[in-house]
Amino acid sequence: MTKANRFSRLAIGAAAAALLAVPLAAAPRMTPQQELDKLLAGRVAGKPVNCIDPRSNTETHIIDKTAIVYGSGRTIYVQRPTGAESLSGDPILVTVLHGSGQLCNIDIVQLHDRSTGFNRGFVGLNQFVPYTKVALRD
Repeated sequence: MTKANRFSRLAIGAAAAALLAVPLAAAPRMTPQQELDKLLAGRVAGKPVNCIDPRSNTETHIIDKTAIVYGSGRTIYVQRPTGAESLSGDPILVTVLHGSGQLCNIDIVQLHDRSTGFNRGFVGLNQFVPYTKVALRD
């Protein structure tokens, strides 16, 4: 191997190492409100309700320190609970349903740490605001 070949390989290796050392430009992270706005895009708010059926609203999405969004499909429900600042990370939501089997604005949701399972707080539910997809007109 000639000196020129060694130098070329060394230069290529150094350039590759330099490229790996440069941090990739991360996409700007959305604020919690921007994340919620994205989920609500194309939907119209309805009249707040006191309870929802958890059996038909099985999907939940936690918006950091802001809200819990229940449901999927045509109508989703936004819950802005008391103590929303505790909604951070990816907690497990534990809710005990009383009487009617519905999730209501008087219920409390316990937050458990996903890795340890320990209780790390709770939020108190308020009214649920339904957001329904706007029907497209021809």
